[in-house]
Amino acid sequence: MSKSEAVSQQTASEERSPAARPARSSRGAAPKFYVGGFWVRALAGLIDIAIILPIALVLCKVASALADLHIPPSRVHGLDFWLDLLLAGDPALLGAIGLTLAIACTYSMIFHISMGRTPGMRVLKLRIIDVYGDNPSMPRALARTAGYLLSVASLGLGFLWIAFDSEKRGLQDWLAGTYVVKVSS
Repeated sequence: MSKSEAVSQQTASEERSPAARPARSSRGAAPKFYVGGFWVRALAGLIDIAIILPIALVLCKVASALADLHIPPSRVHGLDFWLDLLLAGDPALLGAIGLTLAIACTYSMIFHISMGRTPGMRVLKLRIIDVYGDNPSMPRALARTAGYLLSVASLGLGFLWIAFDSEKRGLQDWLAGTYVVKVSS
């Protein structure tokens, strides 16, 4: 058997072998997506905050009344007043912050899992997808929410990252393996 016949026979057997062929996606041709930039995502975040804060305020008032914990009254509520309360470990303020974060995390988890976007994203025609173009799964939504918390803990650097990243992905996107894309309709 000559060398060219051996190569020809090997090529023919590789063509028949399913492991040798590149895997074809059952999804068909990959659609094109356009990512949402920093400003449109920031506006969507502000819409979501405008929804979360009134709910959190009402629930914090109810919880503070039930626990009989109240923030001390002051005539001037400047930044130094709130910083003093935070550094002193005021239980009412820490409880309000914890409850607000819990409400925000629940809000994002519910909407990410069920719809693949929050109401703010829906208004601005954005959607969260994974690398396959699907809505994020529960573990991805959980990782994304943890990324939100890390972004807040880093004083917003995880969100600011979106403005400078070539793929327009923030810390939460990198942790969860997701993208925020524009929706055509």
